Amino acid sequence: MQTLGIVDIVWRGRNLPVEKGAKIKVGGIKNNAVHYGRKTARAQEYEGSEVTATTNLERGQRYGNLWDPGEGELQVVCDTGQTFVIADAFLTDHPDVTGGEGGKIELKWAGSAPEEVLG
Repeated sequence: MQTLGIVDIVWRGRNLPVEKGAKIKVGGIKNNAVHYGRKTARAQEYEGSEVTATTNLERGQRYGNLWDPGEGELQVVCDTGQTFVIADAFLTDHPDVTGGEGGKIELKWAGSAPEEVLG
């Protein structure tokens, strides 16, 4: 049986090569525990999606091609057949560029709950 190994990130139709360790926190309704008296109940709230991935700065590449304050479609494509599509994703932080380690750039997106597509 195959388990998740490779994650591809497609930002605004462009495939970004990313290092191992990309992650997605799938947004949607979450349950919060509410304690009162000797009981515990739940109160629901909405939580957005978060995606984190690390790419590398290559010779001739413009930092400005990665960072943009606007929204766009973000796809998290798993080698196990699942694709999570966030239609209104946006980058949350100006990323740092780390020297000496291939110019690592950690990218962080946020957005609404994704649509899950099985391939």
